[in-house]
Amino acid sequence: MIARPHPAVPLLALAAFTVLLALVTGGWAPLDDLDTAVADALRRHGAGNPDLVAVVRVATDVAATLSYLAAGVVVTVVLAVRRDRVRAVFCAAVTVVVPVLWALMHWLLHHPRPPDAFVEIDSNGFPSGHTSNAAAAALAAVLLLWPRQGRTARTVTVLLAVTFALYVGITRLVLLAHWPADVLGGWLLALGVVPLLARAAVAGRPAAARGTGREVRSGSR
Repeated sequence: MIARPHPAVPLLALAAFTVLLALVTGGWAPLDDLDTAVADALRRHGAGNPDLVAVVRVATDVAATLSYLAAGVVVTVVLAVRRDRVRAVFCAAVTVVVPVLWALMHWLLHHPRPPDAFVEIDSNGFPSGHTSNAAAAALAAVLLLWPRQGRTARTVTVLLAVTFALYVGITRLVLLAHWPADVLGGWLLALGVVPLLARAAVAGRPAAARGTGREVRSGSR
């Protein structure tokens, strides 16, 4: 019904996110230096390619919070109308929980965005909200579709999902809306939270209804 990666996947992602969070809030010098170096290079590149920046500024909003919430509500309603309760609950949870988590961290953690960016955003930046949204939506789509697809379709779905998540994260870097650490944090947050929400959605369901939990690893329908 919903594919569930091995529990080690979200646990390792959350562990990595926690370490990254500690380094970001602690102002670890090597990470700050890397963030600054990448941002400076992208600032020079963007200054020399204003047309690219203009296109990216529009394209990145595919993962804006309003778009993410709207898509999540539509999919949740469709699943609910079809009486697919477990998948509807999972989709609703992903739609709500991920933006709430990164929004809370933006509110609680003092982590300014890169200066002289190509977009004006007056808020803290860890983790990247656009990146968290994109990665969460992509991963949720994979987990929802995986049990109903064959091997070729699964491969295509995963490639599209990874491409989308990477694409949105890169747009945030190009626009200097976030530091690299913010984008990495967004990817890790989604990878840690979404699989746990999938497991929570099927908790308590009969084994026949929820599947064996081996869909992602075995490649069987």
